[in-house]
Amino acid sequence: MCGKKSKCSFSRLEVTLIVFLVLMIAVTVVLLILHFVVKERYDTGAVRANYLLGVGRADCTGPVAEIPLMGYANPDQVGGGLLTRLYSRAFIMADPDDSKRVVFVSADIGMVSQKLRIEVLNKLKSKYGELYRQDNVILSGTHTHSGPGGYFQYTLFWITSKGLIQPSLHAIVNGIVKSIDIAHQNMKKGRLFINRGIVENSQINRSPFSYLENPESERSRYSSNTDKEMVMLKMVDENGQEMGLISWFAVHPVSMNNTNRLVNSDNVGYASYLFEQEKNKGMLPGEGSFVAAFASSNLGDVSPNTKGPFCKNTGDSCDNPQSTCPLGGATMCMAMGPGNDMFDSTRIIGQNIYLKAKELYENASQEVTGPLSSAHQWVNMSDVSVELNATHTVKTCKPALGHSFAAGTIDGVGAFNFTQGSVEGDPFWDGIRDQLLGEPSNETKACHKPKPILFSTGEMTWPHPWHPDIVDVQMATIGSLAILAVPGELTTMSGRRLREAVQREFDSHGKPQMDVVIAGLCNVYTHYITTYEEYQVQRYEAASTIYGPHTLSAYIQLYRGLARAIAMNTVQDLPRGPEPPFFNISNLTLVPAITTDRAPASKTFGDVLQDVRQQYHVGEVVGVKFVGANPRNSAENATEHNFLTVERYANSSDSWHAVQNDASWDTRFYWAKGLLGLSTVTIEWHIPQGTEPGLYRIQYFGHYRKRLSITQAVSIPFEGKSSAFEITNL
Repeated sequence: MCGKKSKCSFSRLEVTLIVFLVLMIAVTVVLLILHFVVKERYDTGAVRANYLLGVGRADCTGPVAEIPLMGYANPDQVGGGLLTRLYSRAFIMADPDDSKRVVFVSADIGMVSQKLRIEVLNKLKSKYGELYRQDNVILSGTHTHSGPGGYFQYTLFWITSKGLIQPSLHAIVNGIVKSIDIAHQNMKKGRLFINRGIVENSQINRSPFSYLENPESERSRYSSNTDKEMVMLKMVDENGQEMGLISWFAVHPVSMNNTNRLVNSDNVGYASYLFEQEKNKGMLPGEGSFVAAFASSNLGDVSPNTKGPFCKNTGDSCDNPQSTCPLGGATMCMAMGPGNDMFDSTRIIGQNIYLKAKELYENASQEVTGPLSSAHQWVNMSDVSVELNATHTVKTCKPALGHSFAAGTIDGVGAFNFTQGSVEGDPFWDGIRDQLLGEPSNETKACHKPKPILFSTGEMTWPHPWHPDIVDVQMATIGSLAILAVPGELTTMSGRRLREAVQREFDSHGKPQMDVVIAGLCNVYTHYITTYEEYQVQRYEAASTIYGPHTLSAYIQLYRGLARAIAMNTVQDLPRGPEPPFFNISNLTLVPAITTDRAPASKTFGDVLQDVRQQYHVGEVVGVKFVGANPRNSAENATEHNFLTVERYANSSDSWHAVQNDASWDTRFYWAKGLLGLSTVTIEWHIPQGTEPGLYRIQYFGHYRKRLSITQAVSIPFEGKSSAFEITNL
């Protein structure tokens, strides 16, 4: 005890205990503060996972031989091998309570057909009931022009695809459904981030003279006659683990031109390949959990052939309103570049797109938050009344294609003497059309003016309608992101007008600052969508705007309606619309039947006909030729068949390990058909930079068709392998 007159002092032990007590109180206060701060941040969603996310990828390649490639409308351009595999990439986004879902699929195909979409949705319904539906599933094609065709139900597309080809259709349907299955099974809590950036040196406008018809006051608002902006959506789980991305960018996947015979995913597919290979370390192409989709946008008048159009026979520029050459006309005018050949150009453009996406991905910090919604309608696009203003109403037309449709584009020229920019018919071709297909009605002619009609497809119904009347219009919103699923190819200015109109609609109904992106080639294919002004000069894109000069205005009106319904939460009140037809055309095809395969005398399938050298250097091409069999046997007897592997010998395990496969960019698989069932396969490996020195070999996997009786045949698997060869440093 301290006396009244004595000083009070503490022992050393008491001081120590007091200090510890103060420190404990301070730590407790700090921990309580941190607890409540973190709890508050979690409760406000600052660190909480905002969505349930799932990603999936599945092969949808289909047959790689004897099937017409879809895109250039050239029935003579048939598959003869494989450069890269085609994939369906699916992304599922759901509210945290899983009350609403949105599915976005980007598939390495030319476009989505109505038959394809209907079959996919039917399969999803049988598996998941009403979970995945017309309104919340978006199917988008990347628009590669090097994928197998034959998956359409409308007659026009049969002509260039040689009918309905069931193996093509089944491969795409099954691949899309499987990719959604994988995404569905891997749903986890996650977050979304959006970013935007400019992609340089990767595109030109292939119809600049059409673009110039748009008002100068409108054009002056933009720095370019193409949309150079890439929009990128990044997906991570709640722990920050990377899941995937979707990129939307406007460029035609036509770096591989119409002389190509190898199935591949073109420039945007190469971008996916690079990104997935980087993120799925140590995996072969097509393997790994990270999924990167490079989806189509308003690419209608956008070419990757950045050197521009030149006359093939003289080398002179043919950058003129008709895209014609002094000698040879329009058929000589082709765009090229930026590489030395189409493989090089594909690589350069794909790498440009990949590098920008990588930069945007790494720097994505703007988080997407908010509820999900989706809206869908079927619309008879041949009969839409469009209110241009308070006093003027116009209508869309029955489908028809103009003369310039037959001229093709500088990316893939047409035939005969057709030229772009035709605003008058040709008596010779019109006479042939009238005799074979019938003359267009006066009503259709008047509706489509100034388009001179070559094919009045909306009035042609044998054996089935030639073009769709009923089309899908669809929109999905994920927080502040709105995805417009457009059933065609919008030109640059058409896309700008549609995006701005939808943004204004959201703004006026209490949803400002929406990020609006266009997903092209969705749900059903309806060719092109130009502005009214571009339509007047009738280059290829305008001649292929099948519902007439007011097509864009009709779509703007329709998508504004979807945006309004989403913003006002009245989606349930939208008219469902007239359901499209479904034609049973399962066996109509002109593709030759698969014949019995034969090997040469004293040889068997898989035997080496021309072997490798003993030694190679990086940058050289390894080539080996085998006794082959029709690759269609493999497509029809295996869901995900691999035609080749490049294998490296490992001394440590005394075994061979695959380092590349037929989905690798550096491998090429060529099939050559001979007489009486004979065929050969040539496999090339273009040895890439960074390849480790060592011992390698190439293996070939196939199926040959053997007939057991007049009515029964079987496909029998076989293998072949090259001799071992050494790769050395220079």
